[in-house]
Amino acid sequence: MTPGTPLPEWTLESVDPGPMKVYAAIARDPNPIHWDRAEVAARGLGDRLINQGPLSLGYVINMLLAWAGPASLRGLNVRFTAPVLDGDRVTAGGVVTAVHDGLAECDVWLTRGDGVRAIQGTATVATGRTTELG
Repeated sequence: MTPGTPLPEWTLESVDPGPMKVYAAIARDPNPIHWDRAEVAARGLGDRLINQGPLSLGYVINMLLAWAGPASLRGLNVRFTAPVLDGDRVTAGGVVTAVHDGLAECDVWLTRGDGVRAIQGTATVATGRTTELG
């Protein structure tokens, strides 16, 4: 692994509104844009439910853990740059930017099917290697 190495992409073919409703109930999220299409439309936000940020971020985390293992994530810093809507196809990806002391620094992102990046940021992931590569 060296800087410039792409991370294996992780894709969800269609964001399911069911988990949005469940998460809203569990988190006691009172914002109806996550579970009431009529409210989304009334606010002029279209006709699809808007995914909660933590659920969208979970797709990036899924990609990182699938790549480096379940105990590998050491840090994550992201910005939410566009909403993820029910029915969206999303792909999480990234690239290694540096490797040192058994850690890989990575740029990471979540892209919707229309090419819009919904999340971008950086992650630090344990690689299990202690050799400096770059």
